[in-house]
Amino acid sequence: MSFPGSALTHLQCSYTGEVVEADRPVRLSPAGKVLFARYDLQKAMRTLTREALRSRPANMWRYAEIMPVRRPENVVTLGEGYTPILTARRLGKLIGSDRLFIKDEGVNPTGSFKARGLSAAVSRARELGLSRLTLPSAGNAAGAMSAYCAAAGMEAHVFMPKDAPIANQQECVAYGARLTLVDGFITDAGKRSAAAAEELGLFDVSTLREPYRAEGKKTMGLEIAEQFDWELPDVIVYPTGGGTGIVGMWKAFEELEQMGWIGSKRPRMIVVQSEGCAPLVRAFEAGKEFAEPFPDPRTLAAGIRVPAAIGDYLILRAVRASGGTALTVSDTEILDSVGQMARTEGILGAPEGGATVAGLKKLRESGKVARDERVLLINTGSALKYMDVLGPVFERR
Repeated sequence: MSFPGSALTHLQCSYTGEVVEADRPVRLSPAGKVLFARYDLQKAMRTLTREALRSRPANMWRYAEIMPVRRPENVVTLGEGYTPILTARRLGKLIGSDRLFIKDEGVNPTGSFKARGLSAAVSRARELGLSRLTLPSAGNAAGAMSAYCAAAGMEAHVFMPKDAPIANQQECVAYGARLTLVDGFITDAGKRSAAAAEELGLFDVSTLREPYRAEGKKTMGLEIAEQFDWELPDVIVYPTGGGTGIVGMWKAFEELEQMGWIGSKRPRMIVVQSEGCAPLVRAFEAGKEFAEPFPDPRTLAAGIRVPAAIGDYLILRAVRASGGTALTVSDTEILDSVGQMARTEGILGAPEGGATVAGLKKLRESGKVARDERVLLINTGSALKYMDVLGPVFERR
C-alpha cells in the first residue's frame, strides 16, 4: 500500500488538557501527567475508510493516518499487530461463558503485545532524531525495545529486575541491547533507567512516560472494533500492570466514535491484578482517583508486578466510565488457568493471560458477567517466555 500521511496535530495533557507541540522529543506534560497524541480526524477520514482497510496489510500500521509517524521511511516494523481473535468454545463451556473470545497477542513479534507500543515508540523516536533509548522492564517490553532498536540500528539500554524471566534477559542480549539487572522491583529499575538517561544522554521510553507507546497499544482497540465488524464486545478482561493497553484501547474507542465508526456504547473494562500486587484494585475499591504504591509486590506474573502506574487515573477513569470493575486473582489460580487455556484452546498463554481466565471465573461466579455476554480476554503474551516459571508446573501435570 502507499503510506498515507499521519494526521497528527499536537500532544495534549490527559489531565489538564494543556496543548504541547508534537514535533520535538517530549515525555510528560508540564503537569507531570501522561501526554496523548491528537489527530485531525476529519483529515484522516479522507483516506482512512472501512473500504480502504480491506486492501491494507494485516499489521497495525494499516491505521497510519491515526498513528504518530509522518514519513514511511521512519516506520520500524517487524509485522506487529492484527493478531487473531479466536472463539474459545471449550474454555467457555468450562467457565460458563457461551460467547467467549481470546485475542492472542502472543503471536506478535518478540512474543507479546509489547511489540505494538515499542514499534510505535521506536519509530517516532527515530523520526524525531533520537538514536539512543532506555527503559525499565519486567521482561517483555525490554525484549521488544531491543528488537526494534536492532532493526532500526539504534542503541538500546534496558534495566530489569534480577528475577525477570531468563528468556527475556537472554533475548535482550541477543538483540545487542545493553542489559543491566537491578536488585528490587520495576520501580527500582525505573529509577536506574531515569538516572542513566540523565547521565548518558539517553531518551527514556518508560510506560506512559512518553506519548507514543500508547499509540501502538491503541491499535488493539482499533483491531477489536474492526474484527468484530464495528460492534464492540460487552466485556474486555485485561491483565493490568502499567495499564497502557486499557488506556490505549479506551483512546481508540473515543477516536472511532468521533470518526462515526462506532457509537457511544463501550465494553465494560475489567482490570485483573495479582493478589500480591494490586494497587489499582485497592484504589478502585476505595473510590480513589489515584493509586497508592503497593508495598512489597509479589507475583509470578512479571508483567503485572507493577506497584505504581503513572497512568493510574486514566485506567481507573476508563473502568468506572465503562461500568467495569477491578479484581484480584492468586498465583495458584493464574497457573491453573494457564493450563486450562492450553488444554482447551491450544493457546499457551503467558501468566498474565491466565490471569484473565481466572478473573472471568470469578466474574461468572459472582454474576457480574452474564453467561450470554460477549466476552473478550486479552492474552498479552506467549508462555514460552516464562518456561523457567511454568515448566515445572506443566511437568507435574
